[in-house]
Amino acid sequence: MIPHPLSVLSIQSHVVYGHVGNSAAVFPLQRLGAEVWPLHTVQFSNHTGYSGFEGQVFGDGLIHALVAGLKARGVLGRCDGVLTGYLGSAAIGAAVLDAVEEVRFHNPHALWCCDPVMGDEGKGLFVQPELVAFFKEQAMPRASILTPNLFELSLLSGEDCRTLASLRRAFALVHDAGPDWVMLTSLEAGNRPVGDEAEQDFDLLLSAPDGIHRLRLPRLALAPNGAGDLIAALLLYHRLEKRSALDALSLAGSSVHAVLTRMLSIGCAELPLVEMQDELALPEIIYQAERI
Repeated sequence: MIPHPLSVLSIQSHVVYGHVGNSAAVFPLQRLGAEVWPLHTVQFSNHTGYSGFEGQVFGDGLIHALVAGLKARGVLGRCDGVLTGYLGSAAIGAAVLDAVEEVRFHNPHALWCCDPVMGDEGKGLFVQPELVAFFKEQAMPRASILTPNLFELSLLSGEDCRTLASLRRAFALVHDAGPDWVMLTSLEAGNRPVGDEAEQDFDLLLSAPDGIHRLRLPRLALAPNGAGDLIAALLLYHRLEKRSALDALSLAGSSVHAVLTRMLSIGCAELPLVEMQDELALPEIIYQAERI
């Protein structure tokens, strides 16, 4: 029997123009060699960071129907991982949870990489309050990988995450709830423990059973839409490829940094994923993560 490629069910938003949600995850996963099954929760002309957009939000019923269709095809047992991002409502969250459970019924080893999109530093909460409870009480106990930002990690753990000690406590609390990998998607210099003077860099942290790993990268003067969606997809792929936490963090972070560096140099408003596709497969410069 010929082994099938890694297969990922990606349940996220979709935009016609640009790269966020599934539009930031599907092509990179395919370029790496995965079979991707994109299930769109919305379809917009472009992401909402622009001055306007057109499109439609899909209901939870569509998710149930599409997953039922996959079940009828008999393919859910081949699904190695589920990737989710912005949900929009608790009803969508419940449908995603049902999808994960259905996949795991057919393949108990399937991983779920959950990006608990709820808010950000300086912006506060930008989802319905019931989604906070959903992520904390329902998603977090079932997720294999969680990819919060600093604001979201604080919400999920109850820790302020302003010192290394509080970060360690936050990671431990999240691990106790369920996920064995937790990636903090960026730790700016101003939020680091006192005494860390690397002001021109920023950190990615990945906490796993073998410890906390840090990837320090040169800081770039941009925070584009879709970067979090991209790194979550890459991290899931490298985990499915059985890479260590240290190697998965190094590769995923280095690929995203290469894409963002090019984006800054050419002054474009969207992630240049097609142009930088070779960097997604194997970054030319691999920054090495270290255990802390």
